[in-house]
Amino acid sequence: MRWMSILLVALTLASPLHANGERAGDFDYYVLSLSWSPTWCALEGDARNARQCTPSRHSGWILHGLWPQYDQGYPSNCRTAARDPSRGQTNAMADIMGAGGAAWHQWKKHGRCSGLKADEYFETARRAYNSIQRPAILRKLHETVKLPASVIEAAFLKSNPGLSPDTITITCKKGHIQEARICLTRDLKPRNCGADVVRDCQMQKAILEPVR
Repeated sequence: MRWMSILLVALTLASPLHANGERAGDFDYYVLSLSWSPTWCALEGDARNARQCTPSRHSGWILHGLWPQYDQGYPSNCRTAARDPSRGQTNAMADIMGAGGAAWHQWKKHGRCSGLKADEYFETARRAYNSIQRPAILRKLHETVKLPASVIEAAFLKSNPGLSPDTITITCKKGHIQEARICLTRDLKPRNCGADVVRDCQMQKAILEPVR
């Protein structure tokens, strides 16, 4: 029936599209996802006694992942002949990802889809992370504040003149600033995000926890 076809199309457009087990290396661009560590710790990490959340780490923006992306949707858990990384390789990413386990999870779900070997993928992820200046002013907070998510985007744009509003989106979770997601070409140059990625948090009073 025609109404069922219309409903299926509407549901497809309303939900992020992703594949599972696709061919490695088949994607259009990357999403560099930077997670505000104090938010993750407040919502999840503290309850797990995560090492990332110990005050001595002073973690701010950490690398959540470098995600191969289609112009609409994304691949995951791709088929690849590349060998999985060693524990040493994943642990070596803990300085910017918080823990070796996080690096392993990102390789399994997203890294395999890059078509790169594990060491090449982690090297690429590190280069992408280092290519973006994290706003230093956010590390100077001494107490929890509430602010529009757009302020965080503006801080990234000021620190990174090569970015534009269409290349970055800020996400929220449970009322907190969660992530900055930046869209990059396969050679790590800023590019406009797909319509399914540019979904800015519209909160005017999003919570931003200070670096510990």
